Amino acid sequence: MKPLDSQKEYQNYVDKKSPNSPILKNCFNAFWVGGLICTLGQIILNICKSRGLSQDISGTIVSIILIGISAFLTGLNIFNKIGKFAGAGSLVPITGFANSVVSPAMEYKSEGYVMGVGGKMFTVAGPVLVFGISASIIVGIIYLIFNTQAITLV
Repeated sequence: MKPLDSQKEYQNYVDKKSPNSPILKNCFNAFWVGGLICTLGQIILNICKSRGLSQDISGTIVSIILIGISAFLTGLNIFNKIGKFAGAGSLVPITGFANSVVSPAMEYKSEGYVMGVGGKMFTVAGPVLVFGISASIIVGIIYLIFNTQAITLV
């Protein structure tokens, strides 16, 4: 095999060797699996509200149940198969967050509970938590400043 002479030849070589991605099929799978997860959450929410719980409490229960199901399915290596099939459809909702916490914890379990599980559990989710909490604190301070000045933002 002779060396490739130019960037264009290299790109043509890569295009020939790379399989085409079925974009429409992937989008459809992401759409219906993500919709199914959200539908499950809505069903749980409706059940909680029909039992007399408030909207806030019901929403909290939905989050806890979906996170628990996702963590359990990750532990059984089922969620990863769903993720390969559905792509972002399974990773974008709250279930993806639980998967990103549980997966590293399982992977580094052999290194011990403190340095392995505890140290690696938030490798992926850690930046999300840090920036999310930091942003909420900044927004809260801005709200406090404007609220004490009798200026309404809404």
